[in-house]
Amino acid sequence: MLRLSLLNAGVVGLSLLVLSSGAAGAAEYSLSVDRVKIDTGDFTRTGIGYNGKTPGPVLRFKEGEDVTINVTNNLDESTSIHWHGLILPYQQDGVPGISYDGIDPGETFTYRFPIVQSGTYWFHSHTGFQEPDGAYGSIIIEPKKREPFRYDREYVVQLTDAHPHSGSRIMRNLKRSADYYNRKQETILDFIAEAKEKGLGATIDDRMMWGDMRMMPRDIEDVQGFTPLINGKSSSQNWTGIFKPGERVRLRFINSSAMTYFDIRIPGLKMTVVQADGNNVQPITVDEFRIGVAETYDVIVKADEDKAYAVFAESMGRTASVRATLAPTEGMVAEEPDLREVPRLTMADMGMDHGNMAGMDHGKMSGMDHGNMAGADQSKMAGMDHSNMAGADQSKMAGMDHSNMAGADQSKMAGMDHSNMAGADQSKMAGMDHSKMAGMDHSNMAGEAKKDDAFYASGSGLVPSAADGGKFLSYSDLKAQKPLYEDREATREIELRLTGNMERYIWSINGVKYEDADPIVLQYGERVRFKFVNETMMTHPMHLHGMWSILDNGNGKWDPIKHTVSVAPGTTVYTETEVDAPGQWAFHCHLSYHAGGGMFRKVIVEGGPKSTSAKPSSVEG
Repeated sequence: MLRLSLLNAGVVGLSLLVLSSGAAGAAEYSLSVDRVKIDTGDFTRTGIGYNGKTPGPVLRFKEGEDVTINVTNNLDESTSIHWHGLILPYQQDGVPGISYDGIDPGETFTYRFPIVQSGTYWFHSHTGFQEPDGAYGSIIIEPKKREPFRYDREYVVQLTDAHPHSGSRIMRNLKRSADYYNRKQETILDFIAEAKEKGLGATIDDRMMWGDMRMMPRDIEDVQGFTPLINGKSSSQNWTGIFKPGERVRLRFINSSAMTYFDIRIPGLKMTVVQADGNNVQPITVDEFRIGVAETYDVIVKADEDKAYAVFAESMGRTASVRATLAPTEGMVAEEPDLREVPRLTMADMGMDHGNMAGMDHGKMSGMDHGNMAGADQSKMAGMDHSNMAGADQSKMAGMDHSNMAGADQSKMAGMDHSNMAGADQSKMAGMDHSKMAGMDHSNMAGEAKKDDAFYASGSGLVPSAADGGKFLSYSDLKAQKPLYEDREATREIELRLTGNMERYIWSINGVKYEDADPIVLQYGERVRFKFVNETMMTHPMHLHGMWSILDNGNGKWDPIKHTVSVAPGTTVYTETEVDAPGQWAFHCHLSYHAGGGMFRKVIVEGGPKSTSAKPSSVEG
């Protein structure tokens, strides 16, 4: 047995046991799952890590090799490891209850699988809330062929949102009160300021609509009060990556957070994005980008000056940030930018610009299916006068099916006068819970081209802009460098409505929690188009295990290949999947407490090769 210290400085001081192997092209690794100490500089608590630390080690594989990984559970509870983004036999995917039973205390479980890809990935526990408690690490897979871009050195930059509370405690508190961790709620002073700006009536109407929806306009981050870390270090602990002026440095960003999206910038440096979720993309130079939970982005920067640069990650809700440093020598500290203003969701962010609907009782609209308004030409509805609808009996409109109107051009509907709808019998619409607004497709109701900003909500609250007016990466900027699959029509479409009840902190797909849902059944060899309709106020990073998601961002055969796709509030996002992996797989929101709350599905792929070249792993007691 030979202990080789990993030279990658992305996670300083971690090492991995690499066991010698007689077979060429094969490698054997050992990991232990341990109780560890988490010290953020702000708080200290016990967590879970690998090989005695969190983050765990950087696992370095080579495309084409076969790996054996022995995982010893030193905890007093069951555990698991999921190899996030890796294409492998389903029995090796590491999801208890779907791919295997998990790893019991004191046991050693052996994973065996081929490495069939290259790029930046990560691994984490898929048991309970062990991942938010520190059970994560990174994976770098070297390609067989030369990279299509040049760099002199590289670093892993692994982000997380360390919290003083354990994951299980956070979930209990969210169940008791969904806004338990919301420290940016609006106050009476905010109300007064808004009333002065927009008028008292408009401000009251706005508050009433948010109340009807049982949401809050600053409910962008479910869990606040965390300390962001880069490679396990807070701003005060200052993780530092060394460079020589003039070098090209590759930064492998991984978002291992439980719940937090980060906006990334390096003041003074441009970043050239070369990979997304481990797959090469046509290089795009940006000043800032947003990394969703579970995503990875590889960027290259060129630092010519002999000075320290801040690698700055700011949470999407602007409640916390972390700064690391790129510097010519150790001990240098880059200046940390200030947090920007806290964003506020608008009705447009929810896909509903109800600005002129003052006085309406939004009651029980659940059941209205506006979902697929495709094809309807509503361009001539501009200026339409509904003013004489007062008194109309709408009681029989419940369950109204607009399902065939998907994709309607509503861009010219501005100016529709609903102002005199007061008096309409909407008595059966009272008590509206937008968490059950199944079927409503609001993705284009703000006049935004959804493919151009699939990542972001359509209104002003979440659409980001780079500091100092620079270029902010959009999903539509991502183009595959080389298509992975033949460009062909999907054989069928499956609609997945992202639903939930924030008040009860229940999350679901198509209005059904995981424990009550039937599996999604796919057939080997088909090409499935998934339609994600986000009916909630949160952004959801949707992760399909075992197969790639081709993000339909309008670039045709150059659409990028991803393992995690973000769906913003009030938007509809499409992906396609070549169903080429037999077995059972997980499909879920990667926000830990949303997955735990029910936004999760089992996917069963029927048919295909009789043998997946995977045998159940050995377990030693």
